[in-house]
Amino acid sequence: MSSTATEVVRLLTVKGETLAVAESLTGGLVAAEITSVPGASKVFRGSVTAYATELKHGLLGVDASLLEARGAVDPQVADQMAAGVRKALGTDWGIATTGVAGPDPQDGQAVGTVFVAVDGPFGTDSGSAGGGKVASLRLNGDREEIRRESVRSVLALLLKELAGEQTGNERAQDTERNGGF
Repeated sequence: MSSTATEVVRLLTVKGETLAVAESLTGGLVAAEITSVPGASKVFRGSVTAYATELKHGLLGVDASLLEARGAVDPQVADQMAAGVRKALGTDWGIATTGVAGPDPQDGQAVGTVFVAVDGPFGTDSGSAGGGKVASLRLNGDREEIRRESVRSVLALLLKELAGEQTGNERAQDTERNGGF
C-alpha cells in the first residue's frame, strides 16, 4: 500500500466522501491499491475495469462517436470515464486510467501514452468549467512499470484535488470577505 493511497483514504474519510474507479490499462491495480488501505471500505464504493473499448461506452457512458473518432486512448475519454463511474456508482469522486502499456502501440498512440482523470465536486475556484481534471503522461519503462506509474499518477492527481479543495474554498471565502480582490 502506498502512502498516497493511505492519504487519499484518510482525506475522503475525514470529508465523509466516497470514491469509484474506472480502469483500462491498469486492469484493477488502482482499486487494489486503494483497498489495501485499512478502512478503505468507508470510502471506496467499487470499480469498473473497462478493458474493452465498447465497455467504456456501455458501462461508463463514454461518447461512442468520441471512441470511434479518437479511440480509447484520449484525454476526453479519460474524463468521461471518471465522470461515468462517478455517476454509475453514485460517488462524490471518480477517477480513471486509460492508455497504452505495451508492448505495441494502440489507436495510433505510442506505448507509454497515458491519460488519468479525476471527476468530483470541484469548487468554483478550482479552474474547472464543470469538467474533470485530466493529466497527460508520457511514461517510459516496460509494461509493468507503465501500469504502476499510471496507478501512482491517478492517485496523486486525486490527492492534489482532495488536499487543494479545502485551500480553494478558503481562498474563495477570503476573496469574498475582501470585496472580491
